[in-house]
Amino acid sequence: MKKLILLVLLFVSLASGITTSAASAPPPVKRADPTLEQRVADLEAYVNNGARGADSTNNVSSKLGSYDEKSNTFTPSPGPGPNAWQMTCAALVLFMTLPGLQLFYGGLVRRKNVLSVIAQCMLITGLVTILWYICGYSLVFHKGNMFIGNLDFAFLNNVDSSPNTDYSGWVSQNVFSMYQLMFAIITPALILGAIAERMKFSAIFIFMVLWMFVVYFPQAHMIWGIDGMMNGVFNADAKIHAIDFAGGTVVHMTSGWSALILCIILGKRAGFGKENFSPHSMVLCMVGTGMLWVGWYGFNAGSAVAADVIAANAFTTTTLATAVASFVWPMAEWITRGKPSVFGFCSGAVAGLVVITPACGFVTPTGSVIIGVFAGLVPWFFCYKVKGWFGYDDALDTFGVHAVGGTMGAFLTGALARNTVNTNLANDSMKSFVTNQASQPLVFEQLKAMGLTLVLAIVGTTVIAYIVKALVGLRPTEEVESIGLDLAEHGEEGYHG
Repeated sequence: MKKLILLVLLFVSLASGITTSAASAPPPVKRADPTLEQRVADLEAYVNNGARGADSTNNVSSKLGSYDEKSNTFTPSPGPGPNAWQMTCAALVLFMTLPGLQLFYGGLVRRKNVLSVIAQCMLITGLVTILWYICGYSLVFHKGNMFIGNLDFAFLNNVDSSPNTDYSGWVSQNVFSMYQLMFAIITPALILGAIAERMKFSAIFIFMVLWMFVVYFPQAHMIWGIDGMMNGVFNADAKIHAIDFAGGTVVHMTSGWSALILCIILGKRAGFGKENFSPHSMVLCMVGTGMLWVGWYGFNAGSAVAADVIAANAFTTTTLATAVASFVWPMAEWITRGKPSVFGFCSGAVAGLVVITPACGFVTPTGSVIIGVFAGLVPWFFCYKVKGWFGYDDALDTFGVHAVGGTMGAFLTGALARNTVNTNLANDSMKSFVTNQASQPLVFEQLKAMGLTLVLAIVGTTVIAYIVKALVGLRPTEEVESIGLDLAEHGEEGYHG
């Protein structure tokens, strides 16, 4: 009996202690339901691609996100519409490389080298994707310093379906990362056009790995990273207040100027100037051009990271500039050479796409037509005359179209950008640089960015090329070039019979 009484007393004592402890704990904070005004504000922000209205520090719930009671934090949810748009645009940009660029470049080389171009594009697609997953995305789009990001997103750590609001309030960060991956893939692939038919597969492999770290990742962070030194629109502390909507400096200047340096270091193709180097299939080239044009809408309009009014403007200006340039280039041929070529139509279209790229989200339709005229004439002149004057073997006119076009596009963006088209140009960071005049201060900011891009691409490529040359050599033997890279390096032929 005594033992039973002691057990009862012990139980009562413990129960009393638990009750007292529970009573002393603070009551859980109940998160209030949003008001009608807050709901409407969130919906308006979603429809207009505006800043999210949800506040992670207050106690108001949001219908456009989830609340974690343990951490008392709000996790924003993506919008299905913006995600659908961005996934579609990502697919379109990949379509530019596979199969657009493969067919465009593949049709322009000799038939014995068509598979080599295809294989090189496939190599870069897989290789860059691996680098992007390991650290590339983090180095470009995580905050770090003004030159490069840090490694907190390495292996896509914490890159989930929640938006990264540094770049979009409504697109999942994993979708955004895959969209930007497609830009990272096509940029080094463009270099292949200048060195086609004469660079070893192993040398291309090593060169591209080094080039991504030395040139692409730093350049992309400086222009597009939220704390990049040349992100004039979104970094108030930018050292250079430049603008680049979809990659005039990041994609076309870096690849185009690197292509020139690499083709000079490599030297001319065996038999250049003595043998026939005509494209083996203009039909493939034309099909590839069409694919590039279609895919470029994802490239340019998708860079708005929303299906909004800025994307609509980018879609319009891309169409106008490309169509005008694809008309002007062959007309220049007709006047000077007596015949407008299919290659001229194709080259003009690609040049128009290149030159409008940095400007498409910032210029008016009239501005895009002006850009189209310049795009049809200036790159044509470099490909028609300048290449012959200097004698460099830019096999598929990567320098003439992408370097010259991208550089000119960056400059024209500074002259023709209007804050009536894109209100981001009227924010505190940019309003003193955009006066809507041809002589506006933005032109000088663009020149600074162009100069820095040139130095990075030229110096970086030169150093990398000589490192690769010392490691594995750059060129195959003359015998291999004579046989063709398809058979010699891949053991296959594009055509039989």
